[in-house]
Amino acid sequence: MMIYTVTAHTGKQLLAGTTNLIYIQLRGTEAESEEQNLKHLQGFRQGSERAFKIDCKASLGELVSVEIYSKPFMGLLHNQWFCDKILIKTPEGDEILFPCYSWLESNERLVLRPAKASLVFQDINPIAQRQRTRQLEEQQKLFRWRVYAEGTPQVIDYDTPLALPAEVRFSFTKETEFNFNAGKQLAALKLTGLADSRRSWESLSQLEVILCGKKVKTIEYIQEHWDEDEFFGYQFLNGLNPMMIQRCSKLPKNFPVTDDMVKDSLRGSSLKQEMKKGNIFLSDYKMLDGLVGNVVNGRQQYLTAPLVLLYSNPHGMMLPIAIQLKQKPSKENPIFLPTDSKADWKLAKIFVRNAEFGVHEVDFHLLRTHLLAEVFTVATLRSLPPLHPLYKLLFPHIRYTLQINIMARNRLISKDGVINVYAGVGGESLAKFLKRATTSLTYSALCLPDNISERGLENVPHYYYRDDGMKLWNIINKFVAAFLSHYYQCDAHVQKDTELQRWISEIFTNGFLGRDGSGIPSSLQTVTELVKFVTMVIFTASAQHAALNNGQFEFGSWMPNFPSALRKPPPKEKGQTTEDSILETLPDVSTTVNIMAVLRLLTQDCADQYPLGHFPENLHDEEVPCKLIEEFQKDLRELSDLIEERNKNLELPYTYLNPKNVDNSVAI
Repeated sequence: MMIYTVTAHTGKQLLAGTTNLIYIQLRGTEAESEEQNLKHLQGFRQGSERAFKIDCKASLGELVSVEIYSKPFMGLLHNQWFCDKILIKTPEGDEILFPCYSWLESNERLVLRPAKASLVFQDINPIAQRQRTRQLEEQQKLFRWRVYAEGTPQVIDYDTPLALPAEVRFSFTKETEFNFNAGKQLAALKLTGLADSRRSWESLSQLEVILCGKKVKTIEYIQEHWDEDEFFGYQFLNGLNPMMIQRCSKLPKNFPVTDDMVKDSLRGSSLKQEMKKGNIFLSDYKMLDGLVGNVVNGRQQYLTAPLVLLYSNPHGMMLPIAIQLKQKPSKENPIFLPTDSKADWKLAKIFVRNAEFGVHEVDFHLLRTHLLAEVFTVATLRSLPPLHPLYKLLFPHIRYTLQINIMARNRLISKDGVINVYAGVGGESLAKFLKRATTSLTYSALCLPDNISERGLENVPHYYYRDDGMKLWNIINKFVAAFLSHYYQCDAHVQKDTELQRWISEIFTNGFLGRDGSGIPSSLQTVTELVKFVTMVIFTASAQHAALNNGQFEFGSWMPNFPSALRKPPPKEKGQTTEDSILETLPDVSTTVNIMAVLRLLTQDCADQYPLGHFPENLHDEEVPCKLIEEFQKDLRELSDLIEERNKNLELPYTYLNPKNVDNSVAI
């Protein structure tokens, strides 16, 4: 007799254990075992490891797969089992890992493959080939594309999180904690009577009462400095959206700023001279042009499409020197300057910050991280079997993305969602803006080195997003290059991998809508191309999302710094603005506190989250990938130390790209 030792590992999450009867069958290249009941007196408890002996008349040959089956005890007690992995010791003494990390429902079967990764053309065993094909067919039935809105990336074809396959849903711990936090935020607003109040704020000091008890260094700093030019300029580099600003070598024709207007700001120099030195920068919100503001709490809101001219002065400070609130210059569209009245200049900056809310939340946050991460997730689940090396590499970076995006569609951007109810960019303009943003999306904009170069920001001082982001991009790129080169040893391997080519084709077709002008490849021909694209995928789902998401409450809780809607149109002339008219323009109480509650929820830490470089699933048993993961983790730790050391000397530390604060995936 040949004896195979089977060790079944039950997950540690709540309710992972089962009272069901678990059956197993081993399949090899020479034979297969009989289906055997894994009987154990203590059952399969949460976090347990149970060992069993399986007797076979002869060797099964090389193990190809393991099939597990769950049957209700006495046909009555139905419950799930979360199996982490199956470890098998063969009669020859080899140990073979079969990762699972899935829920097994009653009367359901799962086929597990060995942890050793393989490309489709390397899987030459007929049994393995058939199982690989069958598994992909099942995945394609489970994970289907759907058009969400014409002209925008397609999404997963499920309406509710509970309808998703169990293995891609939130864990019990995360779901419970998320729903509790959401309920707590809403209950607090209702109890204070602020959630439904349509009155204006009588003074900004009233906002301090809401923030009482939330003593966070960044929030306190913003509360004190929000209307200062230095901080206004700082946010273009290191705020919630460090993606808009670009070097300006020639003024746009529709932004007629003269030397006379900015002579005080430039200390006697001229725009031409400072442009030549590379010190003039532009932030142009033309994507918002022509969009009509939403109706919030029964009142019309107003959107603008500002142009902001900035100057990097000799002290390394980025300062605003001119603001035009609409795209078309006219007498009723004045260019506001720091030399104008304090109230005029403050209101102009508030309109810019409102435009920033719309561009940040819809284009850079929703589209460029959440929706793209969903595209990468669905394409991975549809095109790559679990034993594909790219599937194993990307698996930590697709965790929970489908569920959080379905929740966002249901709670944030649905007809009665928070953005549509409380944001000026909501309503009919939301879909129009999202379509515009999708049309303008390019591959180079998603690749940080290319993006920084295109915007001419290589040498701007105190640009911590760039500094930390480039280091993080390089660390990810180094890891991805070494990992993929282990499996794709020449360009021909990339070209022959039909599963990989289907993956990139689905991303190009369903995510970027087949637009050649996007620069997204529709096929991959070289290892170099593959490495760059996968680096972008991982960076987008982890680092870029962290940079754009994690500071939302810190930068947005002081409402004047990040107003979601404005109730009065932009001024048509200077000298008419007062502190009272500013309060009348800012969001009402209800809008303020409901947006604050959402920003708070979207940035809260969760017990079930995994920082970049953490691999909770044991998907690898080969020496090379395991060693590369250790090196990757070491590089990330060293970067964390560097960032923390630098931040000791900063009045306002930049923490969002510290690897400790970067989640593996878009999971919140």
